[in-house]
Amino acid sequence: MISHLNLYHNLIFLFNLPTHKKTASPRNPFPVSLKVSTFRCFKTTHLHFPAFSSLNYVPSRRCHKRMPLVVRTQAQRVLMDYLHSTRGYNFKDAEYISKNSPRFIEGLVSKVDFDVNVVDVDNGVVDVAREIRKLLRYNPINEFEPFFESLGISHSELQLVLPHGMIYLDDDHVLLDIFHALSSYGIPRNRIGKIYKEAKEVFRFDSGLLLSKFRAYEDLGLSRSLVTKLVVCCPSLLVGDVDCEFFVIVLDQLKEIGIEKDWIASYMSCSRTYSWKGMIDTMQRLRDMGYSDKKMRDLFKENPKLLLEGLGKKLCVFLDRSVELGIKMNVIYSYFVEYPHMLSNKFAKNMLRVVEFLCFIEMGVDDIVHILSNYMHLLSKPSLKGPKTVCRELKIEKADLCQIIKDEPLKLISMASKPEKKNSGKISGHDPLIHLEKTAFLRKLGYAENSEEMANALKMFRGRGDQLQERFDCLVEAGLDHNSVVKIVRRAPMILNLKKAVIKKKIDFLRNILGCPVECLVGFPSYFCHNLDKMMERFSMYAWLKERNAVKPTLTLSNIVSSNDKRFVKYFVNVHPEGPIIWKGIKSLPNKDKLLHKLP
Repeated sequence: MISHLNLYHNLIFLFNLPTHKKTASPRNPFPVSLKVSTFRCFKTTHLHFPAFSSLNYVPSRRCHKRMPLVVRTQAQRVLMDYLHSTRGYNFKDAEYISKNSPRFIEGLVSKVDFDVNVVDVDNGVVDVAREIRKLLRYNPINEFEPFFESLGISHSELQLVLPHGMIYLDDDHVLLDIFHALSSYGIPRNRIGKIYKEAKEVFRFDSGLLLSKFRAYEDLGLSRSLVTKLVVCCPSLLVGDVDCEFFVIVLDQLKEIGIEKDWIASYMSCSRTYSWKGMIDTMQRLRDMGYSDKKMRDLFKENPKLLLEGLGKKLCVFLDRSVELGIKMNVIYSYFVEYPHMLSNKFAKNMLRVVEFLCFIEMGVDDIVHILSNYMHLLSKPSLKGPKTVCRELKIEKADLCQIIKDEPLKLISMASKPEKKNSGKISGHDPLIHLEKTAFLRKLGYAENSEEMANALKMFRGRGDQLQERFDCLVEAGLDHNSVVKIVRRAPMILNLKKAVIKKKIDFLRNILGCPVECLVGFPSYFCHNLDKMMERFSMYAWLKERNAVKPTLTLSNIVSSNDKRFVKYFVNVHPEGPIIWKGIKSLPNKDKLLHKLP
């Protein structure tokens, strides 16, 4: 019979877990650029060994499983050492490339043999690292592949952008100079690939010319963060004069109607492509419809996509169809001025369905024109069922349905409207006040206004600005200094999505039960992302093992918490003959007794 164990009594003195200390990054021996040292182990013109490429890499059945984190980490470290120590690139660039080229890393790992089942957790995957080093020693890599992948260019697009006849990055010093100039100005590295694909000419510039273009936009009164956002969204602004001229015209016209320069960039997305000429055409068409400056400003403020993406194909099709039927344009335009929502693609699509519906039931053109001219604003709101469905449900013929609608046009809405979907009850995330509060809070954390990073953060953080601030203050009140909390939150934003009570509970468990200082959270912020009940179970098991010297007493917080269930059972349960029985007993306990109950 297993002896009784009072887990709660033993936890406090058993958990002398070492705190996480952030290892200092080595000083950058090449502070200026990615320039290599005079020593080179390979010559571009005399290759005695084939260069490794990941382009032909096809994931094997082994790779369909997720690559163990320790394997990936070791492979990244070997690639970083190769780029930094062997090839002489600066540490910052070598580290970034190695950590942001996952497909290339998978290709490297696929070239070496290792047994996933004998991975050594404590000592790392020494064999894998050694084999990859051996591979790189005799097979120089095409350095452009991990480089471009780290810039955000997908694996399927690599073949289109790789230079011919070169495999070493430093052979194209102009490319590297422009890469560093863009990065230094503030362009996110993972967005530079978009610029390369859409405006490759930029990477043949002199770096001085590029900086002069940035200054020219700043001279227009644009902030650096705004220029950064615009350049990433529209790389063509850096090449040629046509797009630049259209851009200036758009800014001037927006200023005329009362919209500031920075407004437009706040609604642009780096994943889309925009046409400045199209924006000018949209504004001109709205003027032709009769929109005043004030109405146009209000329209764009309410629906920015209308300016950024244009009037839409559906609306243009509806206008053409209306002209064919004989509806006067001044009638349509008057509706658009009075009911701006009709300019959206959704309402244009609904109106096209109305026209198709009326044509299907063989209504005369004059009657269609009469109905649309008088009831367009009402008929554009609902989405209609098909005419066959309506006839079947009402058990009437087309001619009868046509006569009913001619007599009472609005009956079309009651007879043919699709039922509205019930609201999920979620609060809209587009409340301007909530948006402003969150933006103000994120600025305090160091996020740049109108940056891509700010846009992503706005999506990740849930709750009002005051709620986020309250959760932030909760971490400060726990004993962490302000700057440490900022680091924690920026590394693991999901922490501020937790309720204040949950944050307090996890801090209390860390400090009062495990006996760890709160400062260890700086090195392991993802602690907050783990389920508290599961952590109780694991630390109960760890306490039992530690008392019997069945586990290393120096394991860190992350070693115990971060392991997946299968790995935890292997290294923290099955290491003792009685472990599985104890583990089963712990898991069967009620939550409140996991750390208090005496196990048999």
